[in-house]
Amino acid sequence: MKPNGHSITKLILDGAQASLAKDLGKIKDCLDLLTVEQIWWRPNAASNSAGNLCLHLCGNMRQWIISGLGGAKDVRVREREFSERGPISRRAVVERLDATVAEASGVVRRLSPGALARDYVIQGFRVTGYGALAQVVQHFSHHTGQIIYLTKLKRGRDLGLTRLPAVGKMRG
Repeated sequence: MKPNGHSITKLILDGAQASLAKDLGKIKDCLDLLTVEQIWWRPNAASNSAGNLCLHLCGNMRQWIISGLGGAKDVRVREREFSERGPISRRAVVERLDATVAEASGVVRRLSPGALARDYVIQGFRVTGYGALAQVVQHFSHHTGQIIYLTKLKRGRDLGLTRLPAVGKMRG
């Protein structure tokens, strides 16, 4: 049986939310392994700290999903995401990230097939709702990888975040 447009939309929205939740868990695992000083450590002047990347993920998600697709006022000041030197506590960073992902997920759950197919202008880019959602998921995943790498640099060990399922079990 062929899925209808609504079930395909639901699969896309559920998949996006699952990806964000999985990556959020990895970020939180990393932040739990770091001291506050390590969260705000930069390897060099051209790089960002894990804390800056978390602020940046919040800003991006707020601009693209909460504002861009959800209609909230766009209040992002992108430069502040990178200029912050902290220390902002681990708890405050995690709470901000959790709250932003939760708010964005609420917007995503309410998106209709029509809203996803519609054109938007977000951050100066003309994109469909599908494109905006894909951008955010990809962007979140990209910076999750950077936070994992920064954590490995500071901890000097494998974090065990990429375990494969046992042979014979379905991957999902």
